[in-house]
Parts: sequence; C-alpha cells; structure tokens
Amino acid sequence: MAGFLKSLPGRLVPRAASAAGSRLGRKRVMQAQRGRQSTVRRPATVTGIGVHSGRNASITLHPAEANNGITFFRADIAAGRDAEIPARFTHVSTTDLCTSVGPSGASVATIEHLMAALSAFDVDNVMVEIDGPEVPVMDGSAGAFVAALDEAGVARLEAPRRYIRILKPVRVEVGESFAEFTPYDGRRVEVEIDFKNPLIGNQVFAASIDRECFRRDIARARTFGFLADVEQLWSRGLALGASLENAIVIGDDRVINPEGLRYADEFARHKLLDAVGDLALAGAPIFGRYRSYRGGHRLNFKALEALFAAADAWVMTEAPRRESARSEVAAGAGPAAPLAAAAWGPDAS
Repeated sequence: MAGFLKSLPGRLVPRAASAAGSRLGRKRVMQAQRGRQSTVRRPATVTGIGVHSGRNASITLHPAEANNGITFFRADIAAGRDAEIPARFTHVSTTDLCTSVGPSGASVATIEHLMAALSAFDVDNVMVEIDGPEVPVMDGSAGAFVAALDEAGVARLEAPRRYIRILKPVRVEVGESFAEFTPYDGRRVEVEIDFKNPLIGNQVFAASIDRECFRRDIARARTFGFLADVEQLWSRGLALGASLENAIVIGDDRVINPEGLRYADEFARHKLLDAVGDLALAGAPIFGRYRSYRGGHRLNFKALEALFAAADAWVMTEAPRRESARSEVAAGAGPAAPLAAAAWGPDAS
C-alpha cells in the first residue's frame, strides 16, 4: 500500500507508512534469499591460541561453491593440504571437552564456536584453512567469529538451500543426561544445566536461532572450567592454553575473573552456544526443537547419530518459502509459543 501511495503524483506519504513499506520490502528480500545457499563474500582471518593445545593458530574463511558445505584443511601438514575434512558428524573424532573432526594426526579440534557462528549466520559453504591442530579459542566465546563474518560478508549462491525437518521425536539418554529432537516450526534450542557447584547451580536458557538473536544473546557467552580441575587436565594434555583471558575460571567460592560474568546465566548460554555449533555438524540447518538436560559435546553428537539412524524421524527438504521473522529468546522459561508455520518447498532426497 505504501508503495502505491508513493507513486501517486503530489500525494504525501506519512513517514511511518513509508518506513513500514521499506521494512516489508527488506523482509521479503531476506526471505527470498534464505531460500538460497550462501558463502562468505571475501576471505577473513582470525588468529589466536588453542585453548587445549596451547599453540598459536590462524584460520582463514574462504568462499566456497554451492553444495561444498563447511570443510577444513590443515595448511601446516602435507596430508592436510591434500585432503579437506567435512564438518559433519560422520567425521567427528573426539568429543572430549571439545568437538574435533578428521583423522588422527590431521584433525581439527575445538570447532564448535566457529561452527555456531557459521550456522547462526546461515553460511552453508566455507573452506576453513587452518595452520594448526586447533581453532583458536579467542576470548572463549564466538564473538571473534561473528566479527570475522561481519568483515567477510555473506554472499548468496544460486543453488537452493536445504533443511532437515524433524518429523517425530528422537531421544537419547546417557546416565542422568538426555537430549531430544521434536517437531517445531523454527530452529529452537533449549538447554538446562545442573551443577552441584552453587556458583552455577541450575540454569535454563532457550532461543530460536537466527543471526540477530545469536549476536545479541549467545555469541559473547564464554567457555568455563573449574580451578580445581586444572592440574588433572594438564596431565591429560588438555587446557594447556587456558587462561583468564579465554575462559571463566571458577574457584571454590567465587568466579576468579576480575571482570566477573557477562550474563547472570552465562554458563547456560555458553552450553547453548556449544549445542548450536555441534548441531551444525548435521550438514544442514535443523528445523525442529532440540532440548538437552546436563548435556555436552558427547551428548550432542550422540543425539545427531540417533536422529540420522531414525530414517522416519526426519526429511531433507528445500528451503521454506516463508519463515517467521520473530526471534524468540527466553531465559529460565518453559517452551515458547510456536512460531508462525512455514510453507515448505518439496522434500528432497
């Protein structure tokens, strides 16, 4: 309506109506673009230290062709230069305190924060060049990778985007922990953590994942660990690069970091960040609800295995032609009201 009124000669259009028309136009363009695959527009580099290896490393995000997916290659070893490692759950090599992909001697560790940012920014195809065995941890959050994607920009490709749509519940249990996928019209992740340490305790965080929500509510949440565990981790060759600069360190009765927490529930937010990154190893965005209780990398991985083992629980489908623009986020809340239903493209094999 606003566009029609603006076209009439001599007719003044109220500013609010004009702005609404502009927003509607941008929304339609964004919805149309979400139906196509994407890559980074130009290379971007991030340099830092690996939290477990203690080694300096640089990653460079390179544009990739449609249907390439997210792949890593090790530029520091001859075998790595000749073989790309798909960022897929089928190539996961370990989930011990981080998620690693690739064969022994040529693997890439701690990929979850980078994968979370790529997933939230709807980046489907990237070749990640890395000159070491571990993605740099930066400040312990995904903030540096968000900045890198802002620098690189996102370019749409002509190929249609595909989604994994959840058709029926799938649940896995490991001891007292569980994770489950259920049908949902959106990309919803809900985590609940329950630590005996009173500085963390029981926390719940839930979000419907999109770029704005991730940037605002999730990306800056940092990884965390307990001071009492440090020597044991060092003896296992882990946490060699950990410091107050890249992790929340929890002492007997206080958070050691002088600046304190970024959010009162930063621990749960970071667990959700990790889950988003691990679920990105599905190879396509998951339209459904993922819920975990006392979860971690191992449980997220097992949930993906269980999902793909249940052939009747999911379907690969082309991009929805219409998605809700509403981003939901709730801290300490139960299930949210459903998003507006999406109109899906045809199922694809």
